[in-house]
Amino acid sequence: MSPKNYSRTVRALLEHQALVRPAAVYALAVPAEPAASTVAPTQLSFADMARSSRQVTTLLLSQGLAPGDTVSLVMPNGLNTLRLLVGAMHGGWCVNPVNLLSSATQMAYVLEHSDCKLVVASPDWAERVRAVLATLARPIALLVCSPDFDPAQDILPSATTDTPEPSPDALALLMYTSGTTGMPKGVMLTQSNLAANALSISTEHALSPRDRVLAVLPLYHINAFAVTMLAPLAHGGSLAMPPRFSAGAFWQQATQSRCTWINVVPTMISYLLEGAAPQADVSGIRFCRSASAALPPAHLRAFEAQFGIGIIETMGLTETVAPAFSNPLQAGLRKLGAVGRASGCEARVIDAALQSVPDGTTGEIAIRGPQVMRGYYKNEVATADSFTPDGWLRTGDLGHRDTDGFFFVTGRIKELIIKGGENIAPREIDEALLRHPAVLDAAAVGVADAHYGQDIMVCVVLREGHTADEPALRDFCSTALGRYKTPKVFHFVHDLPRGPSGKVQRLKLVDWVAQHATA
Repeated sequence: MSPKNYSRTVRALLEHQALVRPAAVYALAVPAEPAASTVAPTQLSFADMARSSRQVTTLLLSQGLAPGDTVSLVMPNGLNTLRLLVGAMHGGWCVNPVNLLSSATQMAYVLEHSDCKLVVASPDWAERVRAVLATLARPIALLVCSPDFDPAQDILPSATTDTPEPSPDALALLMYTSGTTGMPKGVMLTQSNLAANALSISTEHALSPRDRVLAVLPLYHINAFAVTMLAPLAHGGSLAMPPRFSAGAFWQQATQSRCTWINVVPTMISYLLEGAAPQADVSGIRFCRSASAALPPAHLRAFEAQFGIGIIETMGLTETVAPAFSNPLQAGLRKLGAVGRASGCEARVIDAALQSVPDGTTGEIAIRGPQVMRGYYKNEVATADSFTPDGWLRTGDLGHRDTDGFFFVTGRIKELIIKGGENIAPREIDEALLRHPAVLDAAAVGVADAHYGQDIMVCVVLREGHTADEPALRDFCSTALGRYKTPKVFHFVHDLPRGPSGKVQRLKLVDWVAQHATA
């Protein structure tokens, strides 16, 4: 490994940990029901991961793939999924984790568009993937592999092979956005992009080899990929991986696996607040990290009061390898409602002319730094539209910066409601309704109106055992927001359409209501 590439590739991060702490645990499997399990959890050390990465190289070479080719994975969380993702990047391949919430049409598009040479699928996905591959114009090989690590059934060969060291500029991850307004875009992230943010996350949260995170988010999403899988490679800590998120088992999984921090999205926080109190001591959990969607302040306060664990709000994009903003580790320095200060990058707020605006002025948030993507795969127009001429990534998020350098996000440009020429951020409507004791969740969106151009529609999910009718919520909004911002239309629904990160897909709400409204 050349000195200039130290800590600038996934391979460099892993090899460093395998050298300085070879026997330390990198990842361990957590059973779905930890209290019922008497079997010691399967675990992988850093030395195990370094060796298995070379086995993955042998496997991919045997399949006719050369470093630089793309490998797609259609697999849920598991230690084998980790081994394949890390191992492929270690050897210089580009990985494409496919969103398991994709429709067959979206999956076909991603597999075709990505130019992948091989798809690795778990047994429960194999038939569906075969059906998708049969519709494509070009042949793509399929390999079936369990996401769970079982040495007796391991598909990796015993032989190990080394490839030349990947360049920091080599493409390492091709991750497709959720595509709420059209077909997904393939975000190109390099080895150095991934390594930079793994190091930044570790530094931001003062993580060390003593730290372990409960990894409940899916690895096909950038949050889990960067924060729970890659960051421990930078700071020498570890991750505990259950098969999936379970509100009922969450606290036992965290405490029995001795986690010191947890990484969740706001939807999970909502479920945990609705669930039973932990039956174990959670004082060893230093903090909870919330990301990927806006966390209502009421939920943050309730979580901290109920569980005694402080929440660090962060924000990022697939295009920035997850976090680009973070609140401080020190509780007293955090700001409620802020996504934090720029983390590992520079950030500013710009106007429609792409010029910086003064603190306190609302505009589009822009980012520049080592974790910012190369661009969108085979989409030069979208890439050009996403950057300013001087190289700042345009996030599409509206917000402002205060005089202390904290950023506040008020909405998405495409989701902004323009009523009678006035700009209204839908998040403001959501957060007002979430203060009502009967409301569990809410999401507002603009709808066509003959007089104002747009008016406000809101979808409301009520708490179990609570009731509230439209007149009551209308009066509540009128007091909290004023008559002009009070929604014109209320719909009561059982849930809301969300992407894999937990974000509400606002632009789908109108069609969603037609199918799911209960009143």
